[in-house]
Amino acid sequence: MPVPVIIEAALNGGTTKRKNPHVPRDVDEIVASGLACLEAGAAIVHNHNDEPVVGGTSGRHATEPYAAAWRRILQQRPDALLYPTMASGGPHTNIRERYRHIEELNAAGLTWLGLIDPGSVNLGGLDAEGVPAASELVYQNTYADARYMMDYCREHRLAPSISIFEPGFLRLALAYHAAGRLPPGALIKLYFGGRAPGFGLPPTRPGLEAYLAMLEGTGLPWSVAVLGGDVTQGLAQLALERGGHIRVGLEDYDGPRQPRNEELVAEAVALVRAAGREVATPDRAAEILGVPTRSGE
Repeated sequence: MPVPVIIEAALNGGTTKRKNPHVPRDVDEIVASGLACLEAGAAIVHNHNDEPVVGGTSGRHATEPYAAAWRRILQQRPDALLYPTMASGGPHTNIRERYRHIEELNAAGLTWLGLIDPGSVNLGGLDAEGVPAASELVYQNTYADARYMMDYCREHRLAPSISIFEPGFLRLALAYHAAGRLPPGALIKLYFGGRAPGFGLPPTRPGLEAYLAMLEGTGLPWSVAVLGGDVTQGLAQLALERGGHIRVGLEDYDGPRQPRNEELVAEAVALVRAAGREVATPDRAAEILGVPTRSGE
């Protein structure tokens, strides 16, 4: 039987109220949106705090806004799978500072998921002429940073979302897998570039097939997302055909509409059912991934 589909809802990221008034930015809005997405069929909820996307000059993300929202979500949905983002690396910080909020959220019993971003990528949209803007933003993660994240998740039994922005990210992750050092419960998150970002493979069948050729024989679960586009316009269907999972949400979405997160989840659910597959509940998603602290391993 086909594996049930894990749907992730990425609630906000750097999306502003000006772009979409429905994007949740404060704690109350994140709670409401997260619960609505879980009710609509999401198994995993990912959110940022209302702070700079890559962490600004602080070099880390604050723990308490995550905790304040997640406690309320877990009161109503103790099965929910929740995970945060983290700040960029650079000379102003280090991986221990950048990862501290994840450690604190795990110690508080608020998350069983981690994240591993195994590489660096330039960030920025397009300017008025349609060329990459002269941005100096780099989301930086060194090989040493990746090792810290890998080792932490293994030691503390966190099931990581492994972000794949470029093929080199996946090669690094697969090297850990081949060595038996990839943390249990890992979900390979294949991010494709939409209209605005200047990175990643395009959200096309050849783009997906390139990644799947790299993953062949590993048995690793994988998911697709389109940053600066709409994953439901073709790529999600291709992923469902090949046994993959789906990420949707206002962090990623860029299109003519101003939907709510739960509407995007509902659209993903409809695609899953049209493909003849089932939607995974949070508990079933934990079983599929083998989340260590949820599966009793």
